[in-house]
Amino acid sequence: MDSVLFSSLILGTIFFCLLACGVWIGISLIVVGAVGIHFFTSIPAGKVLGIIAWNTLNSWPLTCLPLFIFMGEILFRTRLSKQLFKGLTPWVHRLPGKLLHSNVLACALFAAISGSSAATCATISKVTLPEFKRMGYDKSLSIGSLAGSGTLGFLIPPSIVMVIYGVLADQSIGKLFMAGIFPGILAALLYMGYIAFRGIINPEITPSQGSQDRAYTWGDRIRSLPEILPVMILMLMVLGSIYTGWATPTEAAAIGVAGALLIGGVSRTLSWSSFRESLMGATKTTCMMCLIVLGASYFSSAMGYLGIPRAMAMVVAGLDLSPYALIFALAILYIILGCFLDGGSIIVITLPITLPLAQAAGFSAIWFGIFLVIMAELCQITPPLGFNLFVLQKETGMDISYIVRATIPFFLLLLLTVAIITVFPQIALWLPSKMMAH
Repeated sequence: MDSVLFSSLILGTIFFCLLACGVWIGISLIVVGAVGIHFFTSIPAGKVLGIIAWNTLNSWPLTCLPLFIFMGEILFRTRLSKQLFKGLTPWVHRLPGKLLHSNVLACALFAAISGSSAATCATISKVTLPEFKRMGYDKSLSIGSLAGSGTLGFLIPPSIVMVIYGVLADQSIGKLFMAGIFPGILAALLYMGYIAFRGIINPEITPSQGSQDRAYTWGDRIRSLPEILPVMILMLMVLGSIYTGWATPTEAAAIGVAGALLIGGVSRTLSWSSFRESLMGATKTTCMMCLIVLGASYFSSAMGYLGIPRAMAMVVAGLDLSPYALIFALAILYIILGCFLDGGSIIVITLPITLPLAQAAGFSAIWFGIFLVIMAELCQITPPLGFNLFVLQKETGMDISYIVRATIPFFLLLLLTVAIITVFPQIALWLPSKMMAH
Protein backbone atom coordinates (compact mmCIF):
# COMPACT_ATOMS: atom_id res chain seq x y z
CA MET A 1 0.00 0.00 0.00
CA ASP A 2 2.87 2.39 0.77
CA SER A 3 4.41 1.86 -2.68
CA VAL A 4 1.03 2.49 -4.32
CA LEU A 5 0.60 5.70 -2.31
CA PHE A 6 4.12 6.85 -3.20
CA SER A 7 3.66 6.19 -6.92
CA SER A 8 0.26 7.91 -6.86
CA LEU A 9 1.72 11.05 -5.28
CA ILE A 10 4.62 11.16 -7.75
CA LEU A 11 2.43 10.65 -10.80
CA GLY A 12 -0.21 13.09 -9.55
CA THR A 13 2.44 15.77 -9.02
CA ILE A 14 3.89 15.22 -12.49
CA PHE A 15 0.45 15.33 -14.08
CA PHE A 16 -0.66 18.60 -12.49
CA CYS A 17 2.73 20.19 -13.19
CA LEU A 18 2.31 19.31 -16.87
CA LEU A 19 -1.20 20.78 -16.93
CA ALA A 20 0.01 23.93 -15.16
CA CYS A 21 2.68 24.32 -17.85
CA GLY A 22 0.00 24.22 -20.55
CA VAL A 23 0.80 20.75 -21.92
CA TRP A 24 -2.15 19.22 -23.80
CA ILE A 25 -4.27 16.87 -21.72
CA GLY A 26 -3.70 13.90 -24.06
CA ILE A 27 0.09 14.35 -24.03
CA SER A 28 0.07 14.80 -20.24
CA LEU A 29 -1.81 11.52 -19.78
CA ILE A 30 0.63 9.65 -22.06
CA VAL A 31 3.69 11.08 -20.26
CA VAL A 32 2.34 10.21 -16.82
CA GLY A 33 1.38 6.71 -17.97
CA ALA A 34 4.85 6.16 -19.46
CA VAL A 35 6.60 7.38 -16.29
CA GLY A 36 4.42 5.15 -14.12
CA ILE A 37 5.00 2.01 -16.18
CA HIS A 38 8.71 2.63 -16.79
CA PHE A 39 9.78 3.53 -13.25
CA PHE A 40 7.34 1.52 -11.11
CA THR A 41 6.95 -1.71 -13.09
CA SER A 42 9.17 -4.01 -15.14
CA ILE A 43 6.88 -3.79 -18.19
CA PRO A 44 8.21 -2.00 -21.34
CA ALA A 45 6.31 1.30 -21.49
CA GLY A 46 6.78 1.79 -25.25
CA LYS A 47 5.42 -1.63 -26.13
CA VAL A 48 2.36 -1.06 -23.96
CA LEU A 49 1.77 2.31 -25.65
CA GLY A 50 1.89 0.70 -29.11
CA ILE A 51 -0.58 -2.01 -28.12
CA ILE A 52 -2.92 0.46 -26.42
CA ALA A 53 -2.79 2.85 -29.40
CA TRP A 54 -3.78 0.09 -31.83
CA ASN A 55 -6.45 -1.50 -29.64
CA THR A 56 -8.03 1.84 -28.67
CA LEU A 57 -8.04 3.76 -31.96
CA ASN A 58 -8.70 0.73 -34.19
CA SER A 59 -12.24 0.72 -32.84
CA TRP A 60 -15.46 0.57 -34.88
CA PRO A 61 -17.59 2.28 -32.17
CA LEU A 62 -15.11 5.18 -32.14
CA THR A 63 -15.77 5.76 -35.85
CA CYS A 64 -18.98 7.59 -35.02
CA LEU A 65 -17.00 10.29 -33.18
CA PRO A 66 -15.68 12.18 -36.24
CA LEU A 67 -19.01 11.76 -38.02
CA PHE A 68 -21.04 13.31 -35.18
CA ILE A 69 -18.46 16.09 -34.88
CA PHE A 70 -18.69 16.72 -38.63
CA MET A 71 -22.48 16.80 -38.44
CA GLY A 72 -22.33 19.41 -35.67
CA GLU A 73 -19.81 21.51 -37.60
CA ILE A 74 -22.07 21.56 -40.67
CA LEU A 75 -25.16 22.51 -38.69
CA PHE A 76 -23.21 25.19 -36.82
CA ARG A 77 -22.69 26.95 -40.17
CA THR A 78 -26.32 26.79 -41.32
CA ARG A 79 -29.16 29.10 -40.26
CA LEU A 80 -30.85 26.27 -38.37
CA SER A 81 -30.68 28.09 -35.03
CA LYS A 82 -32.54 31.10 -36.47
CA GLN A 83 -35.19 28.78 -37.87
CA LEU A 84 -35.54 27.06 -34.50
CA PHE A 85 -36.07 30.32 -32.62
CA LYS A 86 -38.56 31.55 -35.21
CA GLY A 87 -40.44 28.25 -35.16
CA LEU A 88 -40.60 27.93 -31.37
CA THR A 89 -41.65 31.51 -30.65
CA PRO A 90 -45.42 31.09 -31.39
CA TRP A 91 -45.58 28.00 -29.17
CA VAL A 92 -44.09 29.45 -25.97
CA HIS A 93 -45.22 33.09 -25.89
CA ARG A 94 -48.30 32.31 -23.76
CA LEU A 95 -46.30 30.51 -21.03
CA PRO A 96 -45.13 32.40 -17.92
CA GLY A 97 -41.65 33.55 -18.90
CA LYS A 98 -42.70 33.76 -22.56
CA LEU A 99 -39.86 33.53 -25.08
CA LEU A 100 -37.25 32.66 -22.44
CA HIS A 101 -38.51 29.09 -22.81
CA SER A 102 -37.23 29.13 -26.38
CA ASN A 103 -33.70 29.22 -24.96
CA VAL A 104 -34.29 25.85 -23.31
CA LEU A 105 -36.20 24.24 -26.17
CA ALA A 106 -33.87 25.52 -28.90
CA CYS A 107 -30.81 24.31 -26.96
CA ALA A 108 -32.44 20.93 -26.29
CA LEU A 109 -33.32 20.43 -29.96
CA PHE A 110 -29.98 21.68 -31.26
CA ALA A 111 -28.21 19.48 -28.69
CA ALA A 112 -30.03 16.49 -30.15
CA ILE A 113 -28.27 16.99 -33.46
CA SER A 114 -24.94 18.61 -32.55
CA GLY A 115 -23.52 16.58 -29.62
CA SER A 116 -21.52 19.54 -28.30
CA SER A 117 -22.30 21.76 -25.31
CA ALA A 118 -20.13 24.69 -26.38
CA ALA A 119 -21.45 24.59 -29.97
CA THR A 120 -25.05 24.54 -28.69
CA CYS A 121 -24.47 27.49 -26.36
CA ALA A 122 -22.57 29.54 -28.94
CA THR A 123 -25.02 28.89 -31.78
CA ILE A 124 -28.26 29.59 -29.92
CA SER A 125 -26.85 32.61 -28.05
CA LYS A 126 -26.07 34.39 -31.34
CA VAL A 127 -29.77 34.29 -32.17
CA THR A 128 -31.70 34.66 -28.91
CA LEU A 129 -29.65 37.14 -26.87
CA PRO A 130 -29.91 40.04 -29.35
CA GLU A 131 -33.67 39.40 -29.66
CA PHE A 132 -34.20 39.32 -25.89
CA LYS A 133 -32.20 42.51 -25.47
CA ARG A 134 -34.27 44.23 -28.16
CA MET A 135 -37.56 43.10 -26.61
CA GLY A 136 -36.61 44.04 -23.05
CA TYR A 137 -36.39 40.61 -21.38
CA ASP A 138 -34.61 40.23 -18.04
CA LYS A 139 -30.89 40.16 -18.82
CA SER A 140 -29.86 37.86 -15.96
CA LEU A 141 -32.45 35.19 -16.69
CA SER A 142 -31.78 35.39 -20.44
CA ILE A 143 -28.08 34.70 -19.89
CA GLY A 144 -28.52 32.16 -17.09
CA SER A 145 -31.10 30.08 -18.95
CA LEU A 146 -28.83 29.99 -21.99
CA ALA A 147 -25.76 28.94 -19.98
CA GLY A 148 -27.70 26.16 -18.26
CA SER A 149 -29.54 24.99 -21.38
CA GLY A 150 -26.32 24.99 -23.41
CA THR A 151 -25.01 22.18 -21.24
CA LEU A 152 -27.73 19.89 -22.64
CA GLY A 153 -25.41 19.33 -25.60
CA PHE A 154 -23.57 16.77 -23.45
CA LEU A 155 -26.63 14.98 -22.10
CA ILE A 156 -29.13 14.80 -24.95
CA PRO A 157 -27.81 12.32 -27.55
CA PRO A 158 -25.89 12.14 -29.75
CA SER A 159 -23.20 13.24 -27.31
CA ILE A 160 -19.46 13.35 -28.00
CA VAL A 161 -18.74 12.84 -24.30
CA MET A 162 -20.95 9.73 -24.26
CA VAL A 163 -19.03 8.28 -27.20
CA ILE A 164 -15.73 8.75 -25.36
CA TYR A 165 -17.13 7.24 -22.16
CA GLY A 166 -18.61 4.29 -24.06
CA VAL A 167 -15.25 3.52 -25.70
CA LEU A 168 -13.23 3.85 -22.49
CA ALA A 169 -15.74 1.98 -20.30
CA ASP A 170 -16.45 -0.64 -23.00
CA GLN A 171 -20.18 0.11 -22.93
CA SER A 172 -22.77 0.22 -25.71
CA ILE A 173 -22.86 3.73 -27.18
CA GLY A 174 -26.42 3.12 -28.39
CA LYS A 175 -27.58 2.28 -24.86
CA LEU A 176 -25.79 5.35 -23.48
CA PHE A 177 -27.58 7.53 -26.03
CA MET A 178 -30.93 6.06 -25.02
CA ALA A 179 -30.08 6.49 -21.33
CA GLY A 180 -29.48 10.21 -21.81
CA ILE A 181 -32.85 11.04 -23.35
CA PHE A 182 -35.12 11.11 -20.27
CA PRO A 183 -32.54 12.77 -17.94
CA GLY A 184 -32.06 15.40 -20.66
CA ILE A 185 -35.80 15.97 -20.89
CA LEU A 186 -35.98 16.11 -17.08
CA ALA A 187 -33.28 18.80 -16.92
CA ALA A 188 -35.02 20.82 -19.65
CA LEU A 189 -38.37 20.59 -17.82
CA LEU A 190 -36.76 21.73 -14.57
CA TYR A 191 -35.26 24.72 -16.38
CA MET A 192 -38.62 25.61 -17.93
CA GLY A 193 -40.36 25.15 -14.58
CA TYR A 194 -37.96 27.59 -12.95
CA ILE A 195 -38.43 30.15 -15.76
CA ALA A 196 -42.22 29.81 -15.45
CA PHE A 197 -42.00 30.22 -11.65
CA ARG A 198 -39.92 33.39 -12.08
CA GLY A 199 -42.42 34.64 -14.66
CA ILE A 200 -45.35 34.10 -12.29
CA ILE A 201 -43.82 35.76 -9.21
CA ASN A 202 -42.28 38.60 -11.22
CA PRO A 203 -43.99 39.30 -14.56
CA GLU A 204 -41.60 42.22 -15.14
CA ILE A 205 -38.88 39.82 -16.33
CA THR A 206 -40.76 39.70 -19.66
CA PRO A 207 -42.03 42.63 -21.78
CA SER A 208 -45.67 43.57 -21.41
CA GLN A 209 -48.04 42.55 -24.19
CA GLY A 210 -48.09 45.11 -26.94
CA SER A 211 -44.63 46.63 -26.37
CA GLN A 212 -42.00 44.52 -28.10
CA ASP A 213 -44.08 41.35 -27.82
CA ARG A 214 -47.02 40.29 -29.97
CA ALA A 215 -49.90 37.84 -29.84
CA TYR A 216 -49.74 34.63 -31.88
CA THR A 217 -52.67 32.69 -33.28
CA TRP A 218 -52.99 28.97 -33.96
CA GLY A 219 -52.49 29.81 -37.60
CA ASP A 220 -49.09 31.30 -36.71
CA ARG A 221 -48.22 28.12 -34.81
CA ILE A 222 -49.13 25.86 -37.71
CA ARG A 223 -47.18 28.03 -40.15
CA SER A 224 -44.13 27.86 -37.84
CA LEU A 225 -43.90 24.06 -37.99
CA PRO A 226 -41.78 23.94 -41.17
CA GLU A 227 -39.10 25.89 -39.28
CA ILE A 228 -38.88 23.15 -36.63
CA LEU A 229 -39.37 20.10 -38.85
CA PRO A 230 -35.78 19.83 -40.20
CA VAL A 231 -34.42 19.43 -36.68
CA MET A 232 -37.14 17.00 -35.64
CA ILE A 233 -36.69 14.87 -38.76
CA LEU A 234 -32.90 14.75 -38.39
CA MET A 235 -33.22 13.89 -34.70
CA LEU A 236 -35.69 11.07 -35.43
CA MET A 237 -33.49 9.75 -38.23
CA VAL A 238 -30.40 9.55 -35.99
CA LEU A 239 -31.91 8.38 -32.70
CA GLY A 240 -34.80 6.43 -34.20
CA SER A 241 -32.47 4.34 -36.36
CA ILE A 242 -30.40 3.44 -33.29
CA TYR A 243 -33.36 2.65 -31.04
CA THR A 244 -35.14 0.48 -33.59
CA GLY A 245 -31.95 -1.41 -34.37
CA TRP A 246 -31.95 -0.37 -38.02
CA ALA A 247 -28.51 1.22 -37.66
CA THR A 248 -25.51 1.14 -35.37
CA PRO A 249 -24.40 4.46 -33.79
CA THR A 250 -21.72 4.76 -36.49
CA GLU A 251 -24.24 4.19 -39.29
CA ALA A 252 -26.65 6.61 -37.61
CA ALA A 253 -23.86 9.20 -37.50
CA ALA A 254 -23.37 8.79 -41.26
CA ILE A 255 -27.12 9.29 -41.71
CA GLY A 256 -26.84 12.44 -39.58
CA VAL A 257 -24.03 13.83 -41.76
CA ALA A 258 -26.10 13.18 -44.91
CA GLY A 259 -29.09 14.90 -43.28
CA ALA A 260 -27.00 17.88 -42.21
CA LEU A 261 -25.62 18.25 -45.74
CA LEU A 262 -29.17 18.08 -47.10
CA ILE A 263 -30.35 20.78 -44.67
CA GLY A 264 -27.41 22.97 -45.60
CA GLY A 265 -28.07 22.46 -49.30
CA VAL A 266 -31.83 23.08 -49.15
CA SER A 267 -31.40 26.20 -47.00
CA ARG A 268 -28.59 27.37 -49.32
CA THR A 269 -26.38 28.24 -46.35
CA LEU A 270 -23.64 25.67 -46.99
CA SER A 271 -21.12 27.05 -49.46
CA TRP A 272 -17.90 25.35 -50.56
CA SER A 273 -16.05 27.66 -48.18
CA SER A 274 -18.17 26.71 -45.16
CA PHE A 275 -18.00 23.05 -46.20
CA ARG A 276 -14.19 23.20 -46.12
CA GLU A 277 -14.35 24.98 -42.77
CA SER A 278 -16.60 22.21 -41.45
CA LEU A 279 -14.17 19.54 -42.64
CA MET A 280 -11.19 21.32 -41.10
CA GLY A 281 -13.02 21.95 -37.81
CA ALA A 282 -14.14 18.32 -37.60
CA THR A 283 -10.62 17.09 -38.38
CA LYS A 284 -9.00 19.25 -35.70
CA THR A 285 -11.57 18.33 -33.05
CA THR A 286 -11.41 14.61 -33.92
CA CYS A 287 -7.61 14.56 -33.70
CA MET A 288 -7.78 16.27 -30.31
CA MET A 289 -10.44 13.85 -29.04
CA CYS A 290 -8.56 10.77 -30.30
CA LEU A 291 -5.36 11.95 -28.61
CA ILE A 292 -7.29 12.33 -25.35
CA VAL A 293 -8.88 8.88 -25.74
CA LEU A 294 -5.47 7.33 -26.42
CA GLY A 295 -3.90 9.13 -23.47
CA ALA A 296 -6.77 8.11 -21.18
CA SER A 297 -6.53 4.45 -22.20
CA TYR A 298 -2.75 4.42 -21.66
CA PHE A 299 -3.14 6.23 -18.34
CA SER A 300 -5.84 3.76 -17.30
CA SER A 301 -3.58 0.81 -18.15
CA ALA A 302 -0.73 2.33 -16.14
CA MET A 303 -3.03 2.78 -13.14
CA GLY A 304 -4.08 -0.85 -13.46
CA TYR A 305 -0.47 -2.11 -13.58
CA LEU A 306 0.35 -0.04 -10.49
CA GLY A 307 -2.72 -1.32 -8.61
CA ILE A 308 -4.02 2.17 -7.85
CA PRO A 309 -7.73 1.55 -8.64
CA ARG A 310 -7.70 -1.61 -6.53
CA ALA A 311 -6.04 0.23 -3.62
CA MET A 312 -8.53 3.08 -3.89
CA ALA A 313 -11.42 0.62 -3.93
CA MET A 314 -10.08 -1.00 -0.78
CA VAL A 315 -9.80 2.38 0.95
CA VAL A 316 -13.35 3.37 0.01
CA ALA A 317 -14.64 -0.08 1.00
CA GLY A 318 -13.01 0.46 4.37
CA LEU A 319 -14.99 3.66 4.84
CA ASP A 320 -18.20 1.60 4.57
CA LEU A 321 -20.05 4.31 2.63
CA SER A 322 -23.61 3.70 1.50
CA PRO A 323 -24.21 3.89 -2.28
CA TYR A 324 -25.86 7.31 -1.91
CA ALA A 325 -23.01 8.60 0.26
CA LEU A 326 -20.50 7.42 -2.36
CA ILE A 327 -22.33 9.24 -5.17
CA PHE A 328 -22.56 12.35 -3.00
CA ALA A 329 -18.80 12.21 -2.33
CA LEU A 330 -18.05 11.70 -6.03
CA ALA A 331 -20.33 14.61 -6.96
CA ILE A 332 -18.42 16.90 -4.59
CA LEU A 333 -15.13 15.66 -6.05
CA TYR A 334 -16.24 16.35 -9.63
CA ILE A 335 -17.54 19.82 -8.76
CA ILE A 336 -14.17 20.70 -7.21
CA LEU A 337 -12.25 19.27 -10.17
CA GLY A 338 -14.57 21.17 -12.50
CA CYS A 339 -13.13 24.42 -11.18
CA PHE A 340 -9.77 23.50 -12.73
CA LEU A 341 -10.42 21.13 -15.67
CA ASP A 342 -13.01 20.69 -18.40
CA GLY A 343 -15.64 17.97 -18.01
CA GLY A 344 -14.37 15.61 -20.71
CA SER A 345 -10.84 15.64 -19.27
CA ILE A 346 -12.13 14.94 -15.77
CA ILE A 347 -14.06 11.91 -16.99
CA VAL A 348 -11.10 10.31 -18.78
CA ILE A 349 -8.72 11.05 -15.89
CA THR A 350 -10.89 9.69 -13.09
CA LEU A 351 -12.73 6.87 -14.89
CA PRO A 352 -10.18 4.11 -14.07
CA ILE A 353 -10.77 4.76 -10.37
CA THR A 354 -14.38 5.89 -10.05
CA LEU A 355 -16.07 3.38 -12.36
CA PRO A 356 -14.95 0.31 -10.35
CA LEU A 357 -16.05 2.05 -7.16
CA ALA A 358 -19.50 2.80 -8.57
CA GLN A 359 -19.94 -0.74 -9.88
CA ALA A 360 -18.85 -2.18 -6.54
CA ALA A 361 -21.54 -0.03 -4.89
CA GLY A 362 -24.18 -1.55 -7.18
CA PHE A 363 -24.54 1.15 -9.85
CA SER A 364 -24.65 0.04 -13.47
CA ALA A 365 -21.98 1.32 -15.85
CA ILE A 366 -24.68 2.81 -18.11
CA TRP A 367 -26.24 4.79 -15.24
CA PHE A 368 -22.82 5.92 -14.02
CA GLY A 369 -22.06 7.17 -17.53
CA ILE A 370 -25.10 9.47 -17.36
CA PHE A 371 -24.03 10.64 -13.90
CA LEU A 372 -20.57 11.49 -15.24
CA VAL A 373 -22.03 13.31 -18.24
CA ILE A 374 -24.12 15.53 -15.94
CA MET A 375 -21.00 16.19 -13.87
CA ALA A 376 -19.25 17.18 -17.11
CA GLU A 377 -22.19 19.52 -17.81
CA LEU A 378 -21.68 21.18 -14.45
CA CYS A 379 -18.03 21.78 -15.37
CA GLN A 380 -19.24 23.83 -18.35
CA ILE A 381 -20.78 26.41 -15.99
CA THR A 382 -18.38 26.13 -13.03
CA PRO A 383 -16.04 29.09 -12.59
CA PRO A 384 -13.28 29.93 -13.21
CA LEU A 385 -12.89 27.65 -16.28
CA GLY A 386 -16.51 26.94 -17.32
CA PHE A 387 -16.41 27.10 -21.11
CA ASN A 388 -20.05 28.15 -21.54
CA LEU A 389 -19.36 31.12 -19.26
CA PHE A 390 -16.64 32.37 -21.60
CA VAL A 391 -18.83 31.79 -24.65
CA LEU A 392 -21.52 34.01 -23.14
CA GLN A 393 -18.99 36.60 -21.98
CA LYS A 394 -17.81 36.88 -25.58
CA GLU A 395 -21.38 37.20 -26.88
CA THR A 396 -22.62 39.69 -24.26
CA GLY A 397 -19.50 41.62 -23.20
CA MET A 398 -20.69 41.28 -19.60
CA ASP A 399 -18.38 40.75 -16.63
CA ILE A 400 -17.76 37.06 -15.93
CA SER A 401 -18.91 37.44 -12.29
CA TYR A 402 -22.34 38.67 -13.50
CA ILE A 403 -22.67 35.67 -15.80
CA VAL A 404 -21.70 33.29 -12.97
CA ARG A 405 -24.38 34.78 -10.68
CA ALA A 406 -26.98 34.48 -13.43
CA THR A 407 -26.08 30.81 -13.91
CA ILE A 408 -26.27 29.70 -10.25
CA PRO A 409 -30.01 28.69 -10.29
CA PHE A 410 -29.43 26.45 -13.32
CA PHE A 411 -26.32 24.96 -11.72
CA LEU A 412 -28.50 24.00 -8.73
CA LEU A 413 -31.18 22.57 -11.03
CA LEU A 414 -28.57 20.31 -12.66
CA LEU A 415 -27.62 19.08 -9.19
CA LEU A 416 -31.31 18.41 -8.55
CA THR A 417 -31.38 16.37 -11.78
CA VAL A 418 -28.50 14.26 -10.44
CA ALA A 419 -30.34 13.71 -7.15
CA ILE A 420 -33.55 12.66 -8.91
CA ILE A 421 -31.90 10.13 -11.24
CA THR A 422 -29.89 8.76 -8.30
CA VAL A 423 -33.05 8.09 -6.30
CA PHE A 424 -34.95 6.96 -9.41
CA PRO A 425 -32.28 5.34 -11.65
CA GLN A 426 -34.92 3.90 -13.99
CA ILE A 427 -35.30 7.38 -15.47
CA ALA A 428 -31.97 6.69 -17.19
CA LEU A 429 -32.15 2.90 -17.45
CA TRP A 430 -35.69 2.27 -18.75
CA LEU A 431 -35.03 3.06 -22.43
CA PRO A 432 -31.76 1.05 -22.59
CA SER A 433 -33.60 -1.93 -21.09
CA LYS A 434 -36.22 -1.66 -23.84
CA MET A 435 -33.43 -1.45 -26.40
CA MET A 436 -32.06 -4.73 -25.00
CA ALA A 437 -35.51 -6.27 -25.42
CA HIS A 438 -35.38 -5.43 -29.12
